[in-house]
Formats: sequence, C-alpha cells, structure tokens
Amino acid sequence: MNKTQQRQIAYAARDAQIDKAAASAEICQRLLSHAGYQAAHTAMWYVHCRSEVRTLPAIVAQLSGDKRIVVPYCTVDAAGEKQLGLWRLDALDGLQAGMWNILEPPRERWLEPAKQVQADELDVVIVPGVAFDLQGGRLGNGAGYYDRLLQNVRPDTLLIGVCYQAQVLPQIEMQAHDVFMDLIVTEQAIYQGVGRRG
Repeated sequence: MNKTQQRQIAYAARDAQIDKAAASAEICQRLLSHAGYQAAHTAMWYVHCRSEVRTLPAIVAQLSGDKRIVVPYCTVDAAGEKQLGLWRLDALDGLQAGMWNILEPPRERWLEPAKQVQADELDVVIVPGVAFDLQGGRLGNGAGYYDRLLQNVRPDTLLIGVCYQAQVLPQIEMQAHDVFMDLIVTEQAIYQGVGRRG
C-alpha cells in the first residue's frame, strides 16, 4: 500500500472517529501525565484543525502552568523553502485564522524577537500526523513542514505523535529524511517508538 492509499484510509478513519472531544481529552491527559512531558521546560503543541486530535483545551490549560508553550505557523525560509515558524504563546486570543484556517500568530508579529523560538530550544514536540505505526513511523500531509522542523531539534528532544487509535496502521513506509517518533499516544495506549534510533 502506497502513501496515498494510506492517507486515504487514515483520513477516513480520523473523520469517522466517534466523540472526538472525549477521545482527544483522553489522549491529552495521557500525554500530560507522561514523565517525559512533565520534565520538559519548553513544549511545542500544534493547534488542531478539521478532524485532528483536539489540542486547544490542553494548550489553554498549559498556558497557566510553568512551561513555555510554543505553537507553529507555516512560513518560508530565506531560500523560499517551506518551514514552521515557532511562536511563544502567552494567550490564545493572540492567535487568528491563517493558512488552511489554522489558528496562528498575526503575520505582522512573526518577527518579534520576544516571541520567536528556535528549534533547538524545544524539549518536547507534540506532532500531528495523518497516520502512525507502532514503531513511531509517521505519515504527514505531504507538505514537509514537520519533516524539516524535526531535522533541526536537539537529539534529546522528546517527539510525541498523537492520533486516534484508528489512525495507527501496521507499517508506514519511511524514507531517509523521515523522523521516527519516541512515543505515540492514542486514547487507548502509549506506544514506545524507536525515535531517532530508527
């Protein structure tokens, strides 16, 4: 089965997930309770869209805690290549609908020094995906934003993929530039991936 077919199966499974709010709450609670997340100082969360695991309630709760919370936005680097910008989030009302209607910081504020975060500052990254496998393999949307980011985080940065159990496939076809997750968290379990060893 090729990546296109895997994406079709996983998108359908994600869309069909019953009670996304309850499943998402269970996923986020498992994640928040994990010792690796609790030990992190700077945590990057994605802001969910469409039928993805819903992260906003957890992000809001984390803003009142002692961690530095970071969210990504889609931009380009100096060479025009797609990349994720990293924004220190202090309040949810600082975000607005951007590319693909995903909440992101206002474009005119992207370059504010106090808000910019570098990839090597991240202690944990919560990674969305269309599908994952139990080895930590990840299938993204195909744009490559997360592939590029994950190549630049520290080797000890904890990578946590989150998805509904229905999005876990037997095996994702991984290429040389793809990065394996350290953990996969679903509403049913936490799975240990092979991480950068993969």
